[in-house]
Amino acid sequence: LPLTVRDTVALGRLPHRSLMGYGDAADRNIVEEALTRTDLTDLADRLVTQLSGGERQRVLVARAIAQQAGHLLLDEPTNHLDIGHQFALLDLVRTIKATTVIVLHDLNLAARVCDQLVLLAEKHLVATGSCKDVLQPDLLSKVYEVNVERITH
Repeated sequence: LPLTVRDTVALGRLPHRSLMGYGDAADRNIVEEALTRTDLTDLADRLVTQLSGGERQRVLVARAIAQQAGHLLLDEPTNHLDIGHQFALLDLVRTIKATTVIVLHDLNLAARVCDQLVLLAEKHLVATGSCKDVLQPDLLSKVYEVNVERITH
């Protein structure tokens, strides 16, 4: 929809308000805080349809922050982001007070930000546990059919 970034983020407040109470000062403050946390303040009045893919990803995270949800489900939230923005976005997600499930295909990013991992292969559960337990070279080599070496720094 051709909504502004601010209006898109504000949609996250809908579950908390009646139609008559929607958009009050408290909502506006929450939305502005979400825009600030996601570094979108300068883009707040632009249409979402005019943003890059990475900027749109940040808008969706800002909307989740504004919603104040207890759970987040993110499917490849770092898609279309350069490495700096990938780190910044995932670091931001870690600060959200919610149980978060993230689908990531980048094992390096998963190792950097995740507390627990679930490794799937062909729709089957292969392993679950800490990064140290799941990101085992022999296990990953079998799943991905490539030689894997783990380097810790």
